[in-house]
Amino acid sequence: MNRRFAGLALLLGPLVLAAAPRAAEAQQAGRIYRVGYLSTPTRESVKNGVDAFLRKLRELGWYEGQNVVIEFRWAEGKVERLPELAAELVREKMDVIVAPAGSAVLAAKGATSSIPIVMIFPSDPVEMGLVASLRRPGGNITGTTFTPGPEIFGKQLQILKETLPLATRVAILRNPADPTFALQVKAWEAAAQSLRIRLQYVDARGPEDFDAAFAAMAAERADALLVGGSSTFLVHQTKLAELARKSRLPTMYSYRESVEAGGLMAYAVNMSDFVGRSATYVDRILKGANPADLPVEQPTKFELTINARTAKAIGLAIPQPVLSRADEVIQ
Repeated sequence: MNRRFAGLALLLGPLVLAAAPRAAEAQQAGRIYRVGYLSTPTRESVKNGVDAFLRKLRELGWYEGQNVVIEFRWAEGKVERLPELAAELVREKMDVIVAPAGSAVLAAKGATSSIPIVMIFPSDPVEMGLVASLRRPGGNITGTTFTPGPEIFGKQLQILKETLPLATRVAILRNPADPTFALQVKAWEAAAQSLRIRLQYVDARGPEDFDAAFAAMAAERADALLVGGSSTFLVHQTKLAELARKSRLPTMYSYRESVEAGGLMAYAVNMSDFVGRSATYVDRILKGANPADLPVEQPTKFELTINARTAKAIGLAIPQPVLSRADEVIQ
């Protein structure tokens, strides 16, 4: 068994056994279960993750149109649409709602306290008030958390500084409509102080704000850019990568997919892997397990991905120590 999940398996083992009698009752012959999937970006921008989720469901015996129906709701990059979409899923009486990203989980939590919610990626679910504890969530929410804590965002800033030792000003692109940014700001501020970096916060709710945002970075002579972990930016990751290259601005992203789209580098959990893991929670809940008793899983490995083509395009020589630490270098 993969060591990343061995600890979770030990924790869940007794719970799964205890839920076995309920599982037999829950899987009623001929019943088709309804799973809601509430997400901020577009389906195309997170295709690998969705494919991993559906593939894992099939491995567990759940087939669309046969014993499960999946109702997807995409906010198309507009975080403010999530509460409306969550309420729609509740009205349609889902058996479980899957919510990637903290903003989606908060919207689902605001819409229901009874339908089980499987969360993916919130930075600190205890701090956000989503669960009572990681070991015993205690309510209708469980799943996986994006980080072992918001300090990962400080680590992103540290790697950026190692890549650009002379950098003193770093711009941070954030979406003010995303309620999860408060935790990220704390980590950025702490890291910036230790690294002696000045931060410039630049707001963008969507692509209509990108040109002005990059103009503001240029006016402040930013040495580098860190794109915050908002699902909104996943929708427009190709556009952001193009603007960063045009500005010759070294950029750190919060998703590996952004590097595949032409961004310079990312330090993050493997999104497809973790979205796929959420299917195991859906499986257990549909078989009768109580989300209050299913421990929240934390990642133990993060991947540094670097796009060498982009580095060359902006005239950046990435230090060898940083390159040697990369899990993947896209040539």
